[in-house]
Amino acid sequence: MTATDRSIELINVAAQAAADKLAHDIIAYDVSDVLSITDAFLLASAPNDRQVKSIVDEIEERLSKDLGVKPVRREGDRDARWILLDYVDIVVHVQHSEERVFYALERLWKDCPELDLPEEAKATRGKGAEHAKGEEAAAAEDIRELGGEVL
Repeated sequence: MTATDRSIELINVAAQAAADKLAHDIIAYDVSDVLSITDAFLLASAPNDRQVKSIVDEIEERLSKDLGVKPVRREGDRDARWILLDYVDIVVHVQHSEERVFYALERLWKDCPELDLPEEAKATRGKGAEHAKGEEAAAAEDIRELGGEVL
């Protein structure tokens, strides 16, 4: 069994919405062969809680406006470290970058086929690592400016 055309349509709209809000490392998996409750997972991340919320809001708005669907469940809003949108056919996970590294959902679903995504979404791969390196360099520069040593 493979993800339905409808699930793939939902994934593509959600992935594009996430990319438009500058999500990092967007990837989707066809989990229909291993789970009976949904067809596909979309994973995305952001470097801060505010951006996680912004990405989730954009995905929700775009799926509602473009395809007329609303999530049956939305979880994780309070902390905005990991927000889940359940659309039955697909489940969207938007995680803070630290949670993304810690929970490593890609490891869990690595045996499932990866779904093709819009080019803008594919272009986000590796952006989380790039952002982390940039943050490290900025912190090191701040320490140097204050007369400290970088270890």
